[in-house]
Amino acid sequence: MRLSVVGAGPAYSDRIGAVGACYLLEAGGASMALDLGHGAFAGLAARVAPERLTTIFVSHLHPDHFIDLVPLRHWLRNEVRPRARVRVDGPAALLERIDALHDLPGFAGAALDLAPLTVGSRTVDLFVLELARVRHTDDSWAVRVSTGGAAPGLVYSGDIGDAAGLAPLVRAGDVLLVEASFGPGPVPADAEHLDGPAIGRLAATRRPGRVLLTHMLPGVDPQATVATVRESFDGPVELVAPGTVVEV
Repeated sequence: MRLSVVGAGPAYSDRIGAVGACYLLEAGGASMALDLGHGAFAGLAARVAPERLTTIFVSHLHPDHFIDLVPLRHWLRNEVRPRARVRVDGPAALLERIDALHDLPGFAGAALDLAPLTVGSRTVDLFVLELARVRHTDDSWAVRVSTGGAAPGLVYSGDIGDAAGLAPLVRAGDVLLVEASFGPGPVPADAEHLDGPAIGRLAATRRPGRVLLTHMLPGVDPQATVATVRESFDGPVELVAPGTVVEV
């Protein structure tokens, strides 16, 4: 699989060009996106025809992870002939949330087919998705994506308040794409997010082949964050940004 980072930003940023969470996975002619946050649709469409996406995984119902489903919906309805539909693997209330934004029942369902997330595994085209609930909102999810068999996979955290929630998904040699909102830490008591030390402890026990840090808040020191992960984990650690490409 190939991972292309479309957007790696948090819910807000003062950095020009910052884009919400969106990560494109491609394998054997199939493609899927992990989240589709604010400003990400154009970058995704520049890399793959949106109507050809196998699915979009939405980790939770915060707008910086799903709001660009709105321009995707418009694209599918207005720019593609014959009109196309795209599958979305996401929280059960996702389409209702988008409909409420527009005060128009059926708005999202006109182009998007929701497959509600449940604990366990599912196969979507060439991709095997292993899903686990995580602590962040009442309906937040992490996912391991692979092409099956013994090959390494990619584990994506979404937003998460307890690194231990990722442990059931991470296998030795996997790529771990994980939010590091609070950088070197500490995480405030009322914030359901991660910092470098928590990620390092998880990686030290689960032994991913590579750790990719994303979703960092403004003002966070990237190098200090990487250093705190490396205090516990001796494998490769790096910060991703739009344009980063990784072979999984």
